Amino acid sequence: RTISQHLAAVRSREEQETLLGDEEEADGEGCIGLNDQIYFTPNPHSSLPVYKTIHRIRRLILATIEDPYTLEQLRSVRMNVMIVRPLIDRLYDQDDVSIVYCLLVNRAQFLRDQHSQSHHLTINGTRASLCELLATRVLRRFDDDNPTRKGLLLLSNILVAGFEPFQNAPDEVLQSNDHLRDWHSALKRTGYERALTALEIAIITESKLFLSSSSVQKVIDAVYVGRVVYTPLTFIDIIPDHYKHRPISLYDPRRASLLNQYRMIVPRTRNFIEVGQFIALLVLFMLALANRDDNIFTVYEICFMVYGLGWCLDEFASILEHGWHVHTQNLWAFLDITFLVIYLVYFIMRLHARATGDVELGRQALDVLAIAAPILLPRLAFNLMPENILFISLRAMMGDFMILTAIAFWCFAGFLLAMNWLSRWGAEHEGSDIDPLTISKWMLWIWFGLDGTGITRSVDLHRIWGPTMMVLFAFLGNTLFLTILVSMLSNTFAKIVADSAAEIQFRRAVLTFEGVKSDAIFAYRPPFNLLAVVILLPLKFVLSPRWLHKVNITAVRILNFPFLILLCYWERNTLWRSRPSTVPHGPSKKNKWQFWNWGRFSFSVHGDIQAVFDAEPPRDMVDEIEEED
Repeated sequence: RTISQHLAAVRSREEQETLLGDEEEADGEGCIGLNDQIYFTPNPHSSLPVYKTIHRIRRLILATIEDPYTLEQLRSVRMNVMIVRPLIDRLYDQDDVSIVYCLLVNRAQFLRDQHSQSHHLTINGTRASLCELLATRVLRRFDDDNPTRKGLLLLSNILVAGFEPFQNAPDEVLQSNDHLRDWHSALKRTGYERALTALEIAIITESKLFLSSSSVQKVIDAVYVGRVVYTPLTFIDIIPDHYKHRPISLYDPRRASLLNQYRMIVPRTRNFIEVGQFIALLVLFMLALANRDDNIFTVYEICFMVYGLGWCLDEFASILEHGWHVHTQNLWAFLDITFLVIYLVYFIMRLHARATGDVELGRQALDVLAIAAPILLPRLAFNLMPENILFISLRAMMGDFMILTAIAFWCFAGFLLAMNWLSRWGAEHEGSDIDPLTISKWMLWIWFGLDGTGITRSVDLHRIWGPTMMVLFAFLGNTLFLTILVSMLSNTFAKIVADSAAEIQFRRAVLTFEGVKSDAIFAYRPPFNLLAVVILLPLKFVLSPRWLHKVNITAVRILNFPFLILLCYWERNTLWRSRPSTVPHGPSKKNKWQFWNWGRFSFSVHGDIQAVFDAEPPRDMVDEIEEED
């Protein structure tokens, strides 16, 4: 390319970040190119031969890879010329947006084969890596060939449009199994049942190379802030309001209504709302325990119980929205699920104590609630700093720690059983009666290297075998297993830090994908979501879909009226960058934290370095530069 052509391509890419043109039409919700009269848009990709493409790719990969290679070897120049580029040229089709989806489906299958066929372990891993690499390169070619705003829309369709593996499969395949026949008939009715997106498959297969690519991150950023909007595909809805099902489209806040309730489920907005909800939950939790009364319900405890129940309902709906596998990929999911279990135990015990008049049980219920404090306070830090590599590493290391600890308890349960039986000899011959709980305490103290009472008192179990078993446990538990644990955690931390950018972008993709909601219950903040379930859930059996939709949006707009007005005003000024037509378009380079940005550069001698790039040159100067170059 010449310099002028390159600059023209750059300006075309930057148009994706600019305000939409006045010549483009939008519906009443700000979706570009849609008609207000169309409430349910059929699947625009239903004619694509997904089933055929999946098996075509599998045959190509099986014929291409017969030896194991590492990902670095697959990305080398030699492999790129001999294998990767020819496959991309063969698979790439400008009119088929399902190619990336089919590649990721094959990656998922090769990973499954990797675990089930041990004799092909490394080869299937190589095939899975090649599928991920091809998906990354194919998506990049789509991006290179479509640099305008329509290209952003095309990339969004590739990543978040729904496909199903048996789409357009031959009739004999569908008829060969009853559930496939029912599946196919359901798909014909609406075109969206049982469909999965390429982004979801990339998340569940942990395709971090693919998710960290610039093309994927461009779409993720657009979806996160709400420039690209769509109706997501859900697993189960608590309050299904699908009267309007809109396709993937660009959003222009200037054309949307002031009270656009759909902006409540944009990932960035949802993130702000969830942080506020959790802070409110934490404040009520601390007030309830600071003013606890074992005999009666205080006002603070009643407020916490009602709000906490609404928060747990929101968490339960999030699990149902995209399924357990996707939800648990969230950075703080394990903390939320732990608190959910603790709260439900407290809630049941407290209500039962109130009903039976059992004061002691009521006190124990509040004690159970108190152990949630180590969960709630770190969870707020996770929420405020989701891209901190320390928290990302901590989550991964917690998984390794729990697995190894479970294995250790399983293996060392034999020591406890043996010493419990030996204690019967001590009771008969030495007159000592040592219960299994005491032996467990001794073993736990030795495990952590805190105290050697177990070794000293082991002669009370048996003169010979008591000390032998306890010393052997100390060698295996405190020395061997703890050394293995430290080595595993160090290795996990080192791997995450070595590829920290990919890890952060993977968590960002999970946060964005899970943040797009379609269940109507997410438009109601706790505790109003409890009222929504009580009122709207029965109404769905009485009202038509149209009237249920009207009741739902009216209630959402009334409950969130001030917030929707402020959100609309803010998005109209910040969502897309508006510039005069004489100035070349470009994304805003200002930091999103304006106060921090002001303090950093206003009193700095280096402040002009950033300011010179914020001040775009006029058109005549740009033309002069292009002529010179």
